[in-house]
Amino acid sequence: MTSASIPPGVLLSDRARNLRGGEESPFLRMMRLASRFDSLINLGRGDPDLSTPPHIVEAAKAALDRGETKYTAPAGLPALREAIANDLRARHGLVYDPASEILVTDGTQEAIYLAIQCLVNPGDEVIIPDPCYANYEMSVAMAGGTLVRVPTRLEDDFELTAEAVEVAITPKTRLLALISPSNPTGAAILPATMAKIARLAARHELVVLSDELYEHVVYDGLKLISFPILPGMRDRTVLVNGVSKSHCMTGLRVGYVAAPAALARGMLEPRHTISICTGTVSQHAALAALTGPQDCLAENLAIYEKRRALITHGLRTGGVRFGAPRGAFFVFADIRPTGMTSMRFCEEILQAERVLIFPGHLYGPAGEGFVRISYLAAEDQLEEAAARIARFCRKPQS
Repeated sequence: MTSASIPPGVLLSDRARNLRGGEESPFLRMMRLASRFDSLINLGRGDPDLSTPPHIVEAAKAALDRGETKYTAPAGLPALREAIANDLRARHGLVYDPASEILVTDGTQEAIYLAIQCLVNPGDEVIIPDPCYANYEMSVAMAGGTLVRVPTRLEDDFELTAEAVEVAITPKTRLLALISPSNPTGAAILPATMAKIARLAARHELVVLSDELYEHVVYDGLKLISFPILPGMRDRTVLVNGVSKSHCMTGLRVGYVAAPAALARGMLEPRHTISICTGTVSQHAALAALTGPQDCLAENLAIYEKRRALITHGLRTGGVRFGAPRGAFFVFADIRPTGMTSMRFCEEILQAERVLIFPGHLYGPAGEGFVRISYLAAEDQLEEAAARIARFCRKPQS
């Protein structure tokens, strides 16, 4: 048998085949279908459409002009780690040693992956909310762990509850992942719930991964807390965050881990193996993001709040239910009354109404019957898209 005649699946390892190897994910399918249309309203994106603030762009240009194109230390530029530590101290009262407890990563996605690879043994159980950002499923599978999904409900605005978490805990539970605010639901875990979960984590001796990437995109004056500030939680928490969403610089790929020194040190060599270091120019841009003017945070939030109001008003007027989006850029809308699966709904509304959104089951079984609608688009497009979605939901389905 020549190599040209070997079926592609045979070339994949068992691990790769088990990780959806060779299959088209719902995300890629929707992107492929959308590519057929010259004109559509794209409410599928998860990266801000607003411009990166000028002082960050100038910092990146200046780094290039200085020839900052070589490796940094795997943990990141000392000045950037210092800035991250200062930011956490100033905003949350959290104290981390920048030399031993801060690790700069290629976006928060790499931070999540590293944390899970370094904390989870084969057979360990990892509790996550459902629906949940899809990267968690893949990272746990690659570590040989078992994903334990805790369904969240529309009636609770998709907030994870301490009671549901406790039911999911077994002697095999190793890690609890908290994502607040959430992609895809826009849900936030309120301070009272966080306090209950912290007591659970202490009682069951769990390690917690706190994903706080969207902490700067929170609405209605809601005040959230950073999980490791809770009593006894700092030394059992891996905090992951970044500047991608807050400062509109997703393509520059800068995230970070803040964790007890032993955990941070354990992630360092795997991180070096994966990518050596975060792009040097990107790190200088992130340094400017954290130490330069912060006006962009309030300015961008005001834009997102107005967009959120437009899309939710349009959906509500059209009779479409959804969980109250307390943060991030997403509405998780209920399409169960149509009788369609979430995948079929997204395919058909793309065809009929030229609106790109993503099926809820992409984010876990509890997402079936829902769709993720992003409001990272111009105001006129959001109003028009909401009208199209509502019209499609009202249309009799065969």
